[in-house]
Amino acid sequence: MDISVRTGSRSDLTFLRLMLYEAAYWRPEERPPIDMALANPELSKLLSGWGRQGDLALIAEDRPISVGAVWIRYWTDENHSYGFVAADVPELSIGIVKSYRFLGIGRLLLMRLLKDIAPTTPQVSLSVEATNPALGLYRSMGFKVVDKVANSFTMVVNTSDA
Repeated sequence: MDISVRTGSRSDLTFLRLMLYEAAYWRPEERPPIDMALANPELSKLLSGWGRQGDLALIAEDRPISVGAVWIRYWTDENHSYGFVAADVPELSIGIVKSYRFLGIGRLLLMRLLKDIAPTTPQVSLSVEATNPALGLYRSMGFKVVDKVANSFTMVVNTSDA
């Protein structure tokens, strides 16, 4: 396995949608059909109008196959997602193809993204369910819990610390 990371573009939107599905429906017993799942307005807005100011994605590839993605988006007080903390703090999402999970690809993507954005972006937030195995990765990367809603945590990392 030879994983490379590249910057995503608008042409990666189909793959980003697949990774959004993987991130949202990580439990094998809760996987509705992808089109039905991503029709949910709370999910569909996460990539709606992709390519706007501040959108950034990194794609992991096991050439020639895309196997994971991490991306950030900025939100407003009026229009935001689950991990929103402030308009000047982008929210991070990450998804890995199921057969490539637990191989260090998520860590690779996170490390690269946080390093790349650190000079201009002091913090990043995310939302993760308390039972999601990715919680351990986020904690090991320096993310701290700043809020809890139901069974999910909102976490923030200082990019200079990651």
